[in-house]
Amino acid sequence: QVQLVESGGGLVQAGGSLSLSCAASGRTVSVDAMGWFRQAPGKEREFVALIRRSDGGTYYAPSVKGRFTISRDNAKNTVYLQMNSLKPEDTAVYYCAADRNYRGAYWSKNDYNYWGQGTQVTVSS
Repeated sequence: QVQLVESGGGLVQAGGSLSLSCAASGRTVSVDAMGWFRQAPGKEREFVALIRRSDGGTYYAPSVKGRFTISRDNAKNTVYLQMNSLKPEDTAVYYCAADRNYRGAYWSKNDYNYWGQGTQVTVSS
């Protein structure tokens, strides 16, 4: 089992920045992919970004590419999401995800075995 704990959400004005963290514990040695999803009220959970432990490869949703940066500290089993130039449409609960099961594509919420509890990000206009 792997436990994921997010932190760093909050309220920010449009154009501002926030940084999220996700600390993993438990059987983390087998976890390669870690990423972030988000879910706005009334909407499906959607992919935001992914990073691999094995080669540091990163993937981003088109809506956040160039504004968000995902990074990882393998020694601390922690993944980060730096969010810049935030927009009101970025408002959502952000979830950390880990350990792909390859039941779908990396952008699919069904492709991950472990989830954090979520942290709220609110961007005011």
